Amino acid sequence: MKKLSALKIARVAFLFCVTTAMLSLAQDTLTTLVNFDGANGDDPRMALAQGADGNLYGTTYQGGTSETCTLGCGTVFKVTPAGALTTLYNFCSKESCVDGGSPLGSLVQAADGEFYGVTEEGGAHGWGTVFKITTTGKLTTLYSFCAQANCADGKLPFAGLVQSTNGKFYGTTSSGGIFNAGTVFELTMAGQLTTLYDFCFLKDCADGSNPRSELIQARNGNLYGTTEVGAAFGTIFEVTPAGKLTTLFTFGGADGAYPSGGLIQGTNGDFYGVTAAGGSGKYCDIDGGCGTVFRATLAGKVTTLHNFCSQSNCTDAAQPVGTLVQGTDGNFYGTTYGDTDGNFYFNEGTVYEITPSGTLTTLYSFCSLPNCTDGGSPADGLLQATNGMFYGTTSEGGAGDDGTIFSLSAGLGPFVKTQPTSAKEGATIGIFGQGFTRSSVVEFDGVQAMSVKLYGTNLLEAKVPAGALTGSVTVTTNGTTLTSNQQFRVTPQVLNFSPPSGPVGTQVTITGTGFTQASGVGFGNHMPAQFTVNSDTQITATVPSGAKTGPIGVLTKGGTGISSKTFTVN
Repeated sequence: MKKLSALKIARVAFLFCVTTAMLSLAQDTLTTLVNFDGANGDDPRMALAQGADGNLYGTTYQGGTSETCTLGCGTVFKVTPAGALTTLYNFCSKESCVDGGSPLGSLVQAADGEFYGVTEEGGAHGWGTVFKITTTGKLTTLYSFCAQANCADGKLPFAGLVQSTNGKFYGTTSSGGIFNAGTVFELTMAGQLTTLYDFCFLKDCADGSNPRSELIQARNGNLYGTTEVGAAFGTIFEVTPAGKLTTLFTFGGADGAYPSGGLIQGTNGDFYGVTAAGGSGKYCDIDGGCGTVFRATLAGKVTTLHNFCSQSNCTDAAQPVGTLVQGTDGNFYGTTYGDTDGNFYFNEGTVYEITPSGTLTTLYSFCSLPNCTDGGSPADGLLQATNGMFYGTTSEGGAGDDGTIFSLSAGLGPFVKTQPTSAKEGATIGIFGQGFTRSSVVEFDGVQAMSVKLYGTNLLEAKVPAGALTGSVTVTTNGTTLTSNQQFRVTPQVLNFSPPSGPVGTQVTITGTGFTQASGVGFGNHMPAQFTVNSDTQITATVPSGAKTGPIGVLTKGGTGISSKTFTVN
C-alpha cells in the first residue's frame, strides 16, 4: 500500500508555507467526516454511492479485521452524511477467501434494494468476484472469475457494475479473456455470467486492452467505456448489450493518454471523461503531459477541454482520476490524484469544478494542513448526495494515514434522485431525497403521479402515471419543491397495431403507451414513416416506400419502443 513518506510530508509542509496565499475560501468548505485507521478500513479507492435510505455506501481496498491478510482484505461500510461509520463486512473472513478480497469500484444499488460490487482478488479461484450485500451486511458471492479454462471468462475486475434497463448487470475485467487483455461481461441478478467481448481481438490491439473503468448505459441503450492501454494510449468504445463493439476514439498522447475513469453522459447528450496523463500540460514526465478533461460525442469526436498542469507551477494539479459527476448547476466536478511524478511542484490532490466549455476552478487542495490530516491522493471521483453536498474519499492521509471520507460544499441546494432513471408508464420507481411526508406531490414533467407511497422521510415510491413526460421529476412538500438531478425518461411501449399487414401506403394504427413525445416511427428495416400522434396511447402511421416486413418501432424523447409482432409488407 502506498503511504506518505517523510520526504513527501516535508515537501508538503514547505509548499504549505509558500502557497497559503493561493488557497481560496473554498478550502474551508471541506470537512473530514471519517479517518480510517486500518481496523475500520484502509485505502478507499472508489466513489461513494448513496442508498435509498439516505446513507452513503462504499468499500476500502485494504484494512478490516480479517486475520488472513497482513494489511486486511478490505471492507464494505455504511456512513451517514454526518460521518457515523459502520463496517458492514470484512472480506476474506471465510475459509480460503472464497468471499473475495480487495474490493474495487463503486457499489451500485440495484432495483431489489441491495448493493452489488466486485473484488479484485479472492473468490473460489483467486481472481476476483462479483458480490451482493444487503444494507445490514449480509454478503453473497454471485460469481468467482477464472472459472473457465485459462480464465476465458476474465479475471481481476477493476471497476464497478452498471445495471441496465433490462435488469442485467454489465461490467469489465482488466485481464483474462481469450487474449488475456480483458473482457466485457453480462451478469444476471442470479449470477449467470456471459462474456460479451474479448479485448485485443483486432490486429495489434486496435480495439484497446485492459479496461479499468465502469461502463455507462447511454440514452440510446448501448454501453460505453474506456480501455486504459492498447492502441497507443487507450480508447473510447461502444458495445451493444449483444456484444458488438465499436472503437470510437483512440488517444494519441497529445490529446490525452490512459483514460483513468469512466464516462458520464451530460445533459447535452455528449460524454465527458478524464485521462490520467497526456495532453499539453507542462512540468510532467508522463508521456508529455499531466492529464486532460475531454468531451466526446456519441460518434467519437473528442475535444480537449482542459490540460492539467498548464497553469503557473501546476496550481491546477495533475493526474485527474475517477469518473466526473455533473452537479445540479450543470458543471462537472472531479478530483486529481495530485502527484506530478517527481517534478518540483508537488501536492496530494485536488477537488475541481469545470464548466461544459472548459473553465476549471480548483475548489480544494489536499494536504494543506500539517501532516496531511485532511487526507491526500483521492483515487476516484465524487458523489453529489441529495442534500446538495459532494462526498468523496482519499486513499491516503488523515489522522491514521489510512485515508478519509470527506464532504465538500459548493453552495448547491438539495434535490431528488430516481431509481431507475427510466421506466414505462405504470412502472413503480423509487425517489429518494429528504423531508418527504404523506402529503408530498410527485410530478413527471408536470404530470402528477396519483399512486405515491411514503417509506420514511428519505424515500417515496411512485407509479409512473399515464401521459407522463420525459423530463424532470419534482417532489413538492409543504410548499418546497425539489427537482431531480437528471431527466427521467419515459420509455414507450408498442403493444399492438392494426392491420397486421398491407402494401405501401397502408394506414396503420399503433397502440401502446408513452407516445406523446414521439419523434419518429419506423417499419421493418427502420424505414421512417409519416405519422400522427393521436394521443399518448395511439399513433397513426403510413407504410413508407421501401419498407420491408419486420417489427414497428416508435422513437420518443424517452427512448425507443419496438413491437413484439411483425408487420408484413405485401
